[in-house]
Amino acid sequence: MKNLSLFVILLFAIFSLNAQQKKNLLFIITDQQRSDALSIAGNTVLETPNLDRLAEQGVYFKNAYSACAVCGPARSSILTGCTVETHGARTNDRTYYYDKEPVMTMPTFDEILAENGYHCEYYGKWHAMTSHTKVYKNPKQAAKNGKSIFGHGGQNHVYVDYINENFPKPELEKGELYDKFTQRPYRPDPLDLFYGKEYDDIKEIQKKTSQPNFHGELMMPKEHSFTAFQAKETIEAIQRLKDKPFSITCSFHFPHAPMIVPEPYYSMYPAEEMVPPVSINDDMENSPYQKANGRLGLPQFSDPEKIKYMISNYYGLVKEIDDWVGEILATLDKHGLTENTLVIFTSDHGEMLGSHGLREKNVFYEESAHIPMLMRFPGEIEQQTEVDGYVSHVDLFATIMDYLKLGDYKSDGESLRNLIEGKETKHGEYVVTEWNYRGDISPNYMIVKDGWKLMIPYSKSSKVINAMYDLTNDPHEMNNLLGSNPEKEMYKERAEELRECLLEWLSEKESKHYNGVKERELI
Repeated sequence: MKNLSLFVILLFAIFSLNAQQKKNLLFIITDQQRSDALSIAGNTVLETPNLDRLAEQGVYFKNAYSACAVCGPARSSILTGCTVETHGARTNDRTYYYDKEPVMTMPTFDEILAENGYHCEYYGKWHAMTSHTKVYKNPKQAAKNGKSIFGHGGQNHVYVDYINENFPKPELEKGELYDKFTQRPYRPDPLDLFYGKEYDDIKEIQKKTSQPNFHGELMMPKEHSFTAFQAKETIEAIQRLKDKPFSITCSFHFPHAPMIVPEPYYSMYPAEEMVPPVSINDDMENSPYQKANGRLGLPQFSDPEKIKYMISNYYGLVKEIDDWVGEILATLDKHGLTENTLVIFTSDHGEMLGSHGLREKNVFYEESAHIPMLMRFPGEIEQQTEVDGYVSHVDLFATIMDYLKLGDYKSDGESLRNLIEGKETKHGEYVVTEWNYRGDISPNYMIVKDGWKLMIPYSKSSKVINAMYDLTNDPHEMNNLLGSNPEKEMYKERAEELRECLLEWLSEKESKHYNGVKERELI
């Protein structure tokens, strides 16, 4: 009996030691935050001191790109480390309970972490296959209406339960409408589709109106906002799990639409002081995106005065997130977890904010495809590291496996450790982003290398305009060097160089589109 007791004590000690040796993961992701929506990226209007601090205490990737500039496909790539073609979730519809064909059949990083003794919880927007969420041990798995937090709409339903208890629905005052999501009052801006309307006149049509049409001031205390709710859930999870190895994801809904902002964030960046994008009146006659995102039917996003309201709203939402990221990081500090936690911050894709007269994402322009990426891991990642090399969402899976010492797992990406440590590496010479939403009716591949960007469809027969931009001399991407450019022959060698790199990438990924890209006429 004595020997058995000693054996149990020894096993407990070994288990405790292993638990202490495991490093934690805190993964923070926003929705629709573009790369320049950070002060560390050179934005002189928006202030993000907490995200800047995270970057300065670790590594800032200056050239990080979305795997695919739309929510579901990008998030599926982040979770699995696979390209969109590999995991198959190529549209937003191929998520949650999609069952028409197998997609996203490979494990996520959290499923692997759970197998290795980690306690995993996930807060905020999911937007991937729900079949991968069994590993998450959130105390609350469903809202009062029975909706799963990992189903469509997900934790939105839990948030509605929260505000119903903490901020009951008030009566409307003059000039206010009800926000479609929260059913709480907001005061619309001139860019809002229903600006100047009475709620009784629009409440039925509002139900069928998509999120990007809403802009204004949310008439709700900031402590009850959706961002505050998601951050406080994350903080509570850190406090509760501080004594065991954890992987916690905080997936903020914002700055995605609806761009309805509570005070004091609504007034922090006055609309009249915002500067419209340089490319807002681009005629796009030699662009593959002239009709993208309903552009021709949405002239308000080419209006240099109205777009100021959108920029103001957007910056307010990002600033609110930054404040709460500060609170989350402070929680790690308070509980002595900072030195033992890998923190990753990124976004699924960017936001056009009126550039080229466009809103939303779904395109290969920098505002849509170029995203923020920051990491901190004391003792492993040197402070004030900047990486110029090109990186992708697809690399995050392998990077997590590497830094948390979980071994090699199959993925389409590579660990970013060598780039972070300044070691010579071919990885980082270029980056590829995919788009295969509806076939070859728009550019399907973007490759960026040495400041040059090529966008092409994946077939020889597609009528889509080929595009190439010199980002160094044309950072706003207004001068397509291919397509109808009468001097395009001058750029043939550069375009072919980029295609060769894209073909190399497609070959490595065993893509079925290799031949189509190879046979495509560029000039």
